[in-house]
Amino acid sequence: MNQITTVNPATGEKISEYSPMDKNQVFELVGKAKRAYPEWKKDYEKRRSYIYNLVEHLKKNKVKLAKVATSEMGKPLKESIGEIEKCAWALEFYADHGDSFLTDEVLNTDARKSFLTFEPLGVIGSIMPWNFPYWQALRFAAPCLMAGNAIVMKPSRVTMQSGIEIEKAFTESGMPDGIFQTVVGSVESANHLIDSDVNAVTFTGSTNAGAKVGERAARHLKKCVLELGGSDPFIVLDDAIIENAAEGAVKGRFINCGQSCVASKRFFVGKNIAKDFIELFIKKASKLKVGDPMLSETDIGPLSSKDGLETISGIVEDAKEKGAEILLGGSKVEGKGFFYKPTILTNVKPEMRISNEETFGPVAPITIVENESEAIRLANESEFGLGASIWTKDLAKADKMSRRIESGIVSVNNVVISDPRIPFGGIKHSGFGRELSRYGMLEFINLKSVRFYDNLTHHHYVE
Repeated sequence: MNQITTVNPATGEKISEYSPMDKNQVFELVGKAKRAYPEWKKDYEKRRSYIYNLVEHLKKNKVKLAKVATSEMGKPLKESIGEIEKCAWALEFYADHGDSFLTDEVLNTDARKSFLTFEPLGVIGSIMPWNFPYWQALRFAAPCLMAGNAIVMKPSRVTMQSGIEIEKAFTESGMPDGIFQTVVGSVESANHLIDSDVNAVTFTGSTNAGAKVGERAARHLKKCVLELGGSDPFIVLDDAIIENAAEGAVKGRFINCGQSCVASKRFFVGKNIAKDFIELFIKKASKLKVGDPMLSETDIGPLSSKDGLETISGIVEDAKEKGAEILLGGSKVEGKGFFYKPTILTNVKPEMRISNEETFGPVAPITIVENESEAIRLANESEFGLGASIWTKDLAKADKMSRRIESGIVSVNNVVISDPRIPFGGIKHSGFGRELSRYGMLEFINLKSVRFYDNLTHHHYVE
């Protein structure tokens, strides 16, 4: 099997090499999780105290952990630290509230007693991406573990050390052996994980890879949740507060160097305010500092890989050739590392790659629209349906529009972000199933219906 090499995207230099686990090694990890699971499942209070210990450990070691992610995938250190803090919040949220999410529900039927009980499924296989190497993993893990499941996770080959650090954090905070383990490997190892004795599978990543994971899981009749790509519309209506919308546009498009599934990716702006909004958007975006992600003043680091850089560059070149107007940026940054300038462009046409592909990088295409109906129509003309944001002072109008947008999440006068308190996930090619909130917790649960009868007189024997 080929070695996995990680590279620092800020310098292009090699960081480390890893030997992928073979089928037997992956199966062994799952076997260990299976053995640890019955004890873990038993006692909610015990699980809670282990998770609180993990929260403290993450808070204490956040800078050290953040540096690993920054060196592997290039996001600014301040963003990596924020990511660890958010993981601690999610873990704490589920430790605090998980028991109320899992309380038996009494059902009203003709039986003497009927109730619904929520039981864990067992060992869940988790296949995770590189763009938020800690958050994506723990966003899924927090509800899943508190529900009583054990986890075997395969991180992205780009952020292999970040994935290993998560398992270490579990071990060092005193978590029982086998409850959270990390698979070292790439696609082949992910396939072994799906084929192993895991009870269900969760995947976050590209739509193409997600389709393959779903197909493989279905062959084994395993439940799966797929969190896939997005091409989120960012709609600015004529009555929006332009200052706020421009601020939101910079945050929504350029955070994590634009490499987020819920980043704002397609901008639709009302014709009456387009000129003012675009001017302000350019002004704010041109102040972003691109550079060494380890420095506290850096706003934008490199793209995570040379391939990522080539793809974004190709998408912008294609748009230029087909008549797009570059208002800001539009090229790679000279020198070492995989840096691309924050880019804003207009005159976007349907035949351009930028109109159809998910742009995983710091590039904002703007389309000027006649009215909100056109904005909604264009927003929905996408294979994706993850998030959307609408900027307007008219909240009644925003309410109506939010119901017409085809997506899993809509945010009014703010950018789309994930939050433990609300469900996260999409429709169409953005996947299915939900993470976070009570609904995310119930994805990897057996909903068991129990009924007690005195006798058989009332029962109709029809399936």
